[in-house]
Amino acid sequence: MHRARVATDATVRENQIAKQILDAALRVHTALGRRLLESVYEVILAHELRKAGLSVARQEPISISYDGLKFDEGFRADLLVGNCVIVELKSVQALNSVHAKQVLTQLRLANRRLGLLISFGEEHLKNGIKRIANGLPEAVEEVSL
Repeated sequence: MHRARVATDATVRENQIAKQILDAALRVHTALGRRLLESVYEVILAHELRKAGLSVARQEPISISYDGLKFDEGFRADLLVGNCVIVELKSVQALNSVHAKQVLTQLRLANRRLGLLISFGEEHLKNGIKRIANGLPEAVEEVSL
């Protein structure tokens, strides 16, 4: 019973952080508009999240572990927020399946459960948001943003 409570607390924390990320992303999109390079959005979104009191790591390395070895030729998460939510930023008109696969790969390699894929290239930011779960309970995976 205690184990289920810990999982629930972690899930609640991840979802609270995700909401703060999306609120900040909306503020950034409203202020800057679309069609800038994703590096601009990364810097400004990280700033907004830190102002909200969240810990944010930019360009966080994600290595590959295999056969008892660690390969540093892995990936970099654009943002790792609260040491639990991976955020991948894009500045494209439409997200596609390879973008989601990139986030899911990062989640699995980093042993994290929740990722947000956000494209600032959309006219309406809500159309450029995808929530990606890695092993979260079913009820949580069905939550729409």
